[in-house]
Amino acid sequence: MTDTGRIHLYYGDGKGKTTAAMGLIMRAAGYGRKILVYQFLKDNSSGERAVLEALPAVTCLPGRDRVKFFSQMNSEEKAEAAHYNNKALDEIVKFCSPFDMLLLDEALCAVTLGLLNEDKLLSFLEHKPERQEVILTGHEASDRIIQAADYATKMHKIKHPYDIGIKARPGIEY
Repeated sequence: MTDTGRIHLYYGDGKGKTTAAMGLIMRAAGYGRKILVYQFLKDNSSGERAVLEALPAVTCLPGRDRVKFFSQMNSEEKAEAAHYNNKALDEIVKFCSPFDMLLLDEALCAVTLGLLNEDKLLSFLEHKPERQEVILTGHEASDRIIQAADYATKMHKIKHPYDIGIKARPGIEY
């Protein structure tokens, strides 16, 4: 059936996961589809967000104002982040049905780090609105999530300036 929404994964250690998801959003918006975006583990300042928020077809849900790297969080902050992320997913599940496409950016990283419940995410994917396309990004995808997906694209880094100590650059890496 052509109007059944599919589940898309962009994962791996290579650059371009969020960029690929944004490209798919641009394509869908060009066809008049309504898109909902939520970014786990990111604050509200990513470069792509300003462009997305200017598109009438795209709704960006606000995340946290400040987000620490996982390695910089203490155990209390990790527990609080997990609570926040799981609650955010609960709210997204209630809110997302009118949208044709949903991006859960960095959801796979949140699962891997224990900051988002994998069973909760898989339950949503199993019961998502039938016509909705769902995009998940992150570094790793479990076998269970890959099984649930219709598209799984693994980005593999061959070479990156970070390898020689060059820091991430605005407008390129974020």
